[in-house]
Amino acid sequence: MNIVKSTARYEDWLRMHTTVIEADLRLKHKRMAESVFPFLRATFYRWVQVWPDICADLAKAPSILSVGDLHIENFGTWRDVEGRLIWGVNDFDEAATFPYTNDLVRLATSALLAIEESQLAATAKEVCAEILDGYTKSLAEGGRPFVLEEGNKWLRAIALNELRDPDHFWKKMDQLPAVRHEISPTAREALEHLMPYPGLDYHLTQRVAGLGSLGHPRYVAIAEFHGGKIAREAKILVPSSVFWANDLPGPVEIWYAATLSRAVRCPDPFVQMRGRWIVRRLSPHCSRIELAVLPRDRDECRLIFSMGWETANVHLGNPAQVKAICKHLAKLKPTWLYTAAGDMVRAVKQDWQAWRKNGVS
Repeated sequence: MNIVKSTARYEDWLRMHTTVIEADLRLKHKRMAESVFPFLRATFYRWVQVWPDICADLAKAPSILSVGDLHIENFGTWRDVEGRLIWGVNDFDEAATFPYTNDLVRLATSALLAIEESQLAATAKEVCAEILDGYTKSLAEGGRPFVLEEGNKWLRAIALNELRDPDHFWKKMDQLPAVRHEISPTAREALEHLMPYPGLDYHLTQRVAGLGSLGHPRYVAIAEFHGGKIAREAKILVPSSVFWANDLPGPVEIWYAATLSRAVRCPDPFVQMRGRWIVRRLSPHCSRIELAVLPRDRDECRLIFSMGWETANVHLGNPAQVKAICKHLAKLKPTWLYTAAGDMVRAVKQDWQAWRKNGVS
């Protein structure tokens, strides 16, 4: 099945699970054609179709609850219950049971594509080595969250750069279009549940964000609270596309909350599941970090090492499988990640070229 047919069939499946915003889906199709890195981000449904064949040996690795759609722009910051700034994986929309190798290969593949698009200055071999170094050391030490307070000063400087300034953030929020239709009662309840108190006045806007979930209903409630603005976002969740790719029978579950709660993590108290809605606080320092907003003088190898470490933080939520993961890792060749990521880069590029030729109307 080619990428065009895969996309059409996946989107038909998606419409069975939610009301799709068709205009946003058309925008997603255009962004998929722009360059290969956003194409990768937007097409996890295709990844789960092709990677088990291309990386057949790695697909037999021990399976665990994983991020699934891991890539170098799936990291961000939030405030924990103590108000401390935390850095880590930002999105678990596609969380499900995968071979542990899936997250590592996808993270490395995204980094290699970012290098080709001049968004990372490291070499492909350096990136793969840093991911594995961070991952294996985190497994060995039992993991540790990234608290950006008295430690991790270098990472705090990245997270608090000038492009995440509050004035810049709220200017973007103020430009969001108002919702002109009545939203579902479950979406409204989800948003209001996360407000500081019942009955707080807010105005409802519609947000277009991300790539993998572009087309899913996503609403932002913005309110004035004690002299400043606050925002709460609700996004509908659907089951991981691995259920579609493998035609798995129901009941089809959503593993977002379970994967999040088991990880070695300082949780964000403002990320909650309300039915099928994932609700979170939006603020200048509670959001995903894109490569384009990172300062140019960042320590890229150290950043990639941290991404590998944080991947293990998530995987350590499966304690019964840690020994099996370590045993499997020990049997692999030192260059296994570099080789697998290179194979997946070629496959993604081939799909991207086919999409540019035949997928955009």
